[in-house]
Order: sequence, then C-alpha cells, then structure tokens
Amino acid sequence: MKNGEDANIILIGFSTTGKSTIGQQVAARLGWVFHDTDDDIVALAGKTIPAIFAEDGEERFRDLESEVLRKACAAGSAVIATGGGAVLREANRRLMQEEGFIVRLEAKPETIYRRLLADAQASRGPVVRPLLAGENPLARICFLKEFRQPFYMIADWTVHTDDLTPQQVADEILRGWSYAQSARRTSPRGSEGRRDTPSLLLSGREAHEADAPYCEESGASFVIHTATVSYPVFIGWDSLESLGRRMRNAGLTSAAYVIADEAVASRYWLRVEAALRSARIDPACFIFPSGENAKSLATAEQVYGWLLDRHAERTQPIVALGGGVTGDLAGFVAATFQRGMPFVQVPTTLLAMVDSSLGGKTAVNLPRAKNMVGAFHQPRLVLADVSTLTSLPHQELACGWAETIKHGFIADPGLLQQLETYGPDGLLQDPALLTATVRRSAAVKAQVVSEDEREAGRRLILNYGHTLGHALEASLGYETIRHGEAVAIGMVAAAWISYRLGLVPKQVVERHERLLDRFGLPVRWQGITAGPLREAIAHDKKVRDRAVRWVLLKDIGETIVRGDVPLDIVDDAIAKVSR
Repeated sequence: MKNGEDANIILIGFSTTGKSTIGQQVAARLGWVFHDTDDDIVALAGKTIPAIFAEDGEERFRDLESEVLRKACAAGSAVIATGGGAVLREANRRLMQEEGFIVRLEAKPETIYRRLLADAQASRGPVVRPLLAGENPLARICFLKEFRQPFYMIADWTVHTDDLTPQQVADEILRGWSYAQSARRTSPRGSEGRRDTPSLLLSGREAHEADAPYCEESGASFVIHTATVSYPVFIGWDSLESLGRRMRNAGLTSAAYVIADEAVASRYWLRVEAALRSARIDPACFIFPSGENAKSLATAEQVYGWLLDRHAERTQPIVALGGGVTGDLAGFVAATFQRGMPFVQVPTTLLAMVDSSLGGKTAVNLPRAKNMVGAFHQPRLVLADVSTLTSLPHQELACGWAETIKHGFIADPGLLQQLETYGPDGLLQDPALLTATVRRSAAVKAQVVSEDEREAGRRLILNYGHTLGHALEASLGYETIRHGEAVAIGMVAAAWISYRLGLVPKQVVERHERLLDRFGLPVRWQGITAGPLREAIAHDKKVRDRAVRWVLLKDIGETIVRGDVPLDIVDDAIAKVSR
C-alpha cells in the first residue's frame, strides 16, 4: 500500500454498496480529488456503459476500466470509486494494492437487491446494470457476489454498509485510513512476533511476565503450560502470513484441513491458503454457514464426511479460522475424528483471541443447552492477527470487549483501568495499543488455564457472567442475543448478586454498567423473565448436587464461588437486568 501525501483511497465492492456517493463525501472531508471510474469511462468512450457493453463488449469495457484506473491512481491524493468488476483483472488488483489503501464496501445480497429496486423506482426506468439483467436478479446477485468474493479479499479495510448511513460509512472509511497511517508508523509489516509495547502489556500487573512468560526464541507472545501440554500463542499485527511457518516449526508439515464460516472464508481463506502453500503445506477448506446454529452435531457430522472424502490422516491438523463458533466446532471435530487430530487456532474475532481460542475447551450445542457436548483438546499453537479485528462490525467487536472487561474485573485491575482510560475509540485508533491490550487480556486467560486445565478449580472464575449469560442464550435463542451481549448482562447480574450478598459496594455494579455501556454492550434486555431463565440455569455445567455455583466478586480482581445464593436474590438480579 502506498503511504504518504500521494496515497489514494480506493473503494471496491459490489454495485449499490455506496462507493460513488460515499467516496465523494470522503474526498470532500480530506480535501482530495474524487474519481468515479464509471464516469471516467463514459467520458473517455463518449458513450454510456450499456452502449459500451452492447456495441463493443465487456472486454472493451474492462480495457477502458483499467486505463482510467491507472490514470486516477497516478494523480495521487484521490478517492477512487471503482466499478464492481474492477477487481476481476489481476493487473487492476496489483495496481490498487501498490497505489492505495483499499476499502471494501460490503452488503448482503438482499440489501443490494432492495437498493437496485429503489434506484429503478427513483429513475422510473429499468435497473441499468448489464450484468444483472434477467428474470431473477437476486439469484444473479448471489452468484456474482460469491464469484467475486475472493477478489474482494485484497481489501485493507471492510465496511458493512447494510445498516449504516452514508455519514457512518464515511466515518468508518476514515477510521480505517487513520488505522493504516498509524500502523505504518508504529507496527510495520513483519513485526508480528515482537512485543511492541511491553510497558502497556505489563503495567499494573507485572506478575503477567511470570504468569505467561514471553518466549523470545520462538517469537511467541507467551506460552501456555498445562499438566499435559505446552503450546505457544502468537498475538501480533499483520501476522496471518506467518501461519505456515509457525505450523511447520510446530512439526505440522503435510496437509491442513481449514474450517471456516462463509464470512471469514470470503475475507481470509486466500491469504491462509497462500501462507500454508508457501510453507509447503497442502490446504483444503470446509466452509459452513455463519451463525451459532451451525455449532451442532449435524454440522460436525458433515465435517466428518468431508474429512473421510479427503482421506484425512490423524497426524494432519485441523485449523480453526474464525471466531468462537468455528473454534468450538473445529476443535470438537479435531478431538473426536479418528480419536483425535492436531489442532491449530487462528482466531479472527476479539472474543476468540482473548478467550475461546485459549485453553482447549471445545463443544457443540444441543437445542436445550449451550456447549453441552464437547471435550478438552488443547491446540498445538494459537496465532491471532489483531489487524483482522479492523474488518469486524462494531457489534461483533463489542462482544469481544465483554470478555476483556470480564478479565479486568476478575483478575487484572490494571487492565480494567486501561479500558476505562482509553475506551474503544482510543484503543482502536492505535494498533500498538490495541495489540498490547489483546495480549494483556489473553494473558489473564492463559494464566488461569495454565493452572487449571480441566476446570477443576480456579478456571471456574472465567465463568463470571456466564451462568446467567448462557441461560439467556439458551432461553432467548442463540441467534437472538450474541454471546458477548449475554455475558455483559450476566456480569451486571453477578455484580448485583455480589452487592446484595454484601460482598462489594453498589459502586462496583455502577462501574460495570458504565464501562459496558461505553463499549457498546447492553446492561439490560427486553423480555427477560425468571421462569425460563431458572430452568436454563439448572442445566448449567457448573451445577453440583443441584446447587448453582455462582462466580461472584469480593473485590475488583478477586472472585469467590458461592453455591448458596437465595432464589429471591437471583430473581432480584434477573429483574435488575430486565426492561
């Protein structure tokens, strides 16, 4: 990516994702020139785009597109809105990567279809999109999007436009541009293994250095030591390309079976494939529908069949590429297929980076209870590329912040203070600070699971907020409330129970609500009732002798487990988080 005064911001994406309208806004705010390659093509050819397609053919149109793109990039300091198919030519992709910061504007096929219809109604004529002509435009959109997704993966930044105003999309583009400038100054490519800012990682909790030692020789951020295995955790910026080398160093040198959901595969599969092939590892990818509902025995059975078809061997690794759902599903498959296969975690969400990818817990859901069928199966290594967080929607990031905030409350007051000092905007605007914060939060989880591999003792503290949180997910439905949202509400309830039992002052409850709200997390939820939640809580994995064991706070950074919480106090806490 070109950097400096002559850089460009290049917008790619499917039709009607807003490249032209929003590109003009971004250019105006930067004081830059704006180019719409479609308009430039019309000016150069002296005829409309439909006329070019009809009279000269698509190949001529693509030649003109490449020509105007080269001219726009050469001028510098420009915001360039490209046509939806500009990424199809390798020369165009290479040019864009060399000459600008590439932003992909994304939208669901249904959103694109609705926008096309609105354009047609506004113009009182047909939708002028030559490649979308036909009797079933929605099916055509789906086909073209699926075909083009791998080409859109050259983007440095992705903005999901479905539910955003043009102003909000422009804000997100400029936030990405700011990220890129800061990353180039503070975290150049190739620094993924370094501890960028050790003072940020350790301030307020120097014990982390002993708890999760930095492995200088291997470049790991820290190493998790359990009773059965030890494995490195690599957390850095722009580190995805090192995956093949890390796996080869871990002795995983033949084939690799990558499991990813549709959204993650569209963004990162080509990069992962290239990283593995560069290390002479032969990759294949199983892609499943996104969402918590896919974390099931039925999906696991599909993966088993896929592995059988490829004659997978028990020495060949399963690689989980994605968030917590993917990690749990892929880990469960790795633990059970052929009585166990090597496992590698490549988390791409904040929630997975600081929590679910660490510690070896794997599981699938049953209709009545979350994570009820599973196994402990430690990975051989974990590699987290923090730059992948920049492509996540705000709501997805917020779910990860819930676990980071939890780590502060249960074990690291310094981390909690850091979150309160910078807030989400301050952290997200500084790649080095964001990377250090992710490492610090992950170090809490690493220390706990190193002490207690199979949740026999101290590891239970990681379930702070999860007793009510899991119950909310089960009773409301996994697609109704996100895991991080449920945990946030569960933490408020747990803090309230701690207050009612006289363990902490009320200010601790208020501190929960204030910080969670600042990070975009709910502290109450509509439609919560005590009856269904009580039933779901009764199925919690922490129940012993029919007594629910609640993880509560004695102080910031200090927890206690209680199995004697009166039902009226539980009901009071449920009422506290209801609205």
